[in-house]
Amino acid sequence: MSAILNVIWLLFGGIWLALGYFAAGIICCLLIVTIPFGVASFRIGIYALWPFGQTVVNRGGPTNGFTAVGNVIWLLVAGIWIAIGHVLTAIPMFASIIGIPLGIANLKLIPVSLAPLGKVIVPSSGTYLPTYR
Repeated sequence: MSAILNVIWLLFGGIWLALGYFAAGIICCLLIVTIPFGVASFRIGIYALWPFGQTVVNRGGPTNGFTAVGNVIWLLVAGIWIAIGHVLTAIPMFASIIGIPLGIANLKLIPVSLAPLGKVIVPSSGTYLPTYR
């Protein structure tokens, strides 16, 4: 079922959403200082490309101050605007019965778009054991 929903998602906006995240990732990687944000954008872009059957979890292990500061900077510069965009695009998706799962998937992207650093995308089936690096 998740494969069918992923194909429908891809056709009705997932590809454009992922391309936007990939473009932001390329720009962030070109600016050298913002490479961690670029890597996070690529991670969110892959999740936005194929969201059904995956979930976002905290990386696990000890977190450092750079992750917290980076998430605050991301939240102020881009996170709030991306979250508002996800809410605004989820509203029309809820208009049809077929679009309800797509709207839910769009809303599922909000937490990772608000604070992407320190998060990992994992399959939603099975157990996940965090790795400590």
